[in-house]
Amino acid sequence: MYTRKLFLPLIVSCAFVVVSLLTCAAFAETPTEPPLSWEQFRDQTGLLSKEAVESSPLGGAGGYGENALWTVVAAVLVFWMQAGFAFVEAGFTRAKNTVNILMKNIMDFSVGSIAFWAVGFGLMFGKTNGFLGTTDFFASGDSTWLYTFLLFQTVFAGTSATIVSGAMAERTKFVAYLLYSLIISAFVYPVFGSWVWGGAYAGSGWLEAPAGGLLASLGLPRFTDFAGSTVVHSIGGWAGLAGVMVLGPRHGKYGPDAQPIRGHSMSLAALGVFILWMGWFGFNAGSTTGVTGGTAWSGSGKAIGLIAVNTNLAACAGCNVATFLTWLRSGKPEISMSLNGILAGLVGITAGCAYVTPVSALIIGAVAGLIVVYAVEFWENLQIDDPVGAISVHGVCGTWGTLAVGLFHRDGFEPKRLLTQAIGVVAAFVWAFGTSFIMFKILERTVGLRAEIDDELDGLDLSEHGSEAYPRDS
Repeated sequence: MYTRKLFLPLIVSCAFVVVSLLTCAAFAETPTEPPLSWEQFRDQTGLLSKEAVESSPLGGAGGYGENALWTVVAAVLVFWMQAGFAFVEAGFTRAKNTVNILMKNIMDFSVGSIAFWAVGFGLMFGKTNGFLGTTDFFASGDSTWLYTFLLFQTVFAGTSATIVSGAMAERTKFVAYLLYSLIISAFVYPVFGSWVWGGAYAGSGWLEAPAGGLLASLGLPRFTDFAGSTVVHSIGGWAGLAGVMVLGPRHGKYGPDAQPIRGHSMSLAALGVFILWMGWFGFNAGSTTGVTGGTAWSGSGKAIGLIAVNTNLAACAGCNVATFLTWLRSGKPEISMSLNGILAGLVGITAGCAYVTPVSALIIGAVAGLIVVYAVEFWENLQIDDPVGAISVHGVCGTWGTLAVGLFHRDGFEPKRLLTQAIGVVAAFVWAFGTSFIMFKILERTVGLRAEIDDELDGLDLSEHGSEAYPRDS
């Protein structure tokens, strides 16, 4: 009954969209002219060869409009992942906390977007002092690319912040959640991001191996994380680990009288994973920030097809391995682990999606699906209470995916590349876990981090928000 009530508005909205599209298609004008042949195109444009097309604004040299459009569309796909995270977290947790979880996923993006625009973008992409950016705060100006790039990076920052929500679900004070979402979006995520991606705009991070830097002095190549297995996902996962350690487990989760705490809606969780899977095509392929120029292996422009295929193959491999491994061990295919297997594969391929072959993408996704099963058990045995498996999916599998670039790069195995990747993932853990642990300790001793025990037992929907997703008197 509850699921039916929740899905009714969604079904009506989808039906409205379908009817609208069919109506538009019915009234659309049919093209009256056939597409140009190559000869006609050549004669009309004066571009007499493939090389001439590639060097024109229609090819690699130019095409700003197309590149900006693709980047904005990809940003919208990544923004849609917020809904996916909200549904996954809500489905994997108890019904009495659904409003709280939805509010967290609404507000972490609303608070985080402003924090990232005002401070985070400058720290991440401004001119660097060697540690972080020092310009482009409150980003504005006449550059059209600035706004396109800012939007794309903002939705990435939102993803990193919302990962923490799942790990700390069902027992965190809402005001504390708002504060740490702001700090992660404005400081924790952008500083590490500047070390890896600062050169994408005006900065230059030490993991980009600039001349005279640490990696260059050691003769090591730059750290490679194409779309954020470490920069986005592991940073969020390790911040979540710090939060869980400070926060403690949910009441009744462990101990002699402990009972399994099950999620209330696998329908919501599955829908959320499908939304995330869809959004990941924007997450990974959108990281080209363009559709013109490049080659299939360049990580830009024309690489979007390869990136999208690798993304999909890794997700499927992760799902299959997690499903059949769980089936083999327990005698039943368990849906929550299948869903986390998909996410594990997606996180795992994110670092190397532009630099590995489809066969390697399958292997990376399959290993991620294997890892996530055992990682969830590992944290459970340590009594690290992560209701959705965020630490395993994002922290552990993000680390695996980043190291996998050094193992499966299309240019071949290079020990130096693998060493750089290892340095990067260690730096990410030290930075994200260390700063987040301090942050959570400060919040614990000031505004308070954990909800009162009576509120936790009754559910945070009423105590924190005064409303319920599933009213108890209905």
